[in-house]
Amino acid sequence: MTAWVDRRTAAEERVLDAAGELFAERGVDAVAMGEIATAAGCSRATLYRYFPDRTALQRAFVQREAVRVGALVAADTAGSGSVTDAVLSALRHVRAAPTLATWFRAGDAGRTAGLAHESEVVAALGLTVVPDQDAAQWLVRVIVSLLTVPGGDEADERRLVERFVVPVLKGGGDARRSR
Repeated sequence: MTAWVDRRTAAEERVLDAAGELFAERGVDAVAMGEIATAAGCSRATLYRYFPDRTALQRAFVQREAVRVGALVAADTAGSGSVTDAVLSALRHVRAAPTLATWFRAGDAGRTAGLAHESEVVAALGLTVVPDQDAAQWLVRVIVSLLTVPGGDEADERRLVERFVVPVLKGGGDARRSR
């Protein structure tokens, strides 16, 4: 039984890797399931056994990558506890990976925004920075926003995060307090 589970995991990873490469080349919504199966070296039936539809495959890809980026951010900011450094680290890691950067192009950003609000993505990214679920969800939205509509440069994004994001998180995240 264990060998089968290991093969299945390897097959799923192969499919997600192939999907990521195709997404980077052509955009998320431009890639068909049959193309992913071919690129992964499996049949469409095998692909659909692991991922029943395109949305499930996209969700699995985003979740896997969010966990990976979350681990990189945690390693980058170990001991510092700096929200600013964590946000900027997440932005750098996503932008450096062509398979992730494509998710924030104009045509694909809407789908990404929807997938980014799911609990697994929030847990993988946001909760590595702040322990509160609501604050983590909001922080992921800020990161997605900066990826979709970037600041001028890293210094500009640092200034925005320090001025607008950090005070809200330090203040408990409740905007009603400041009214």
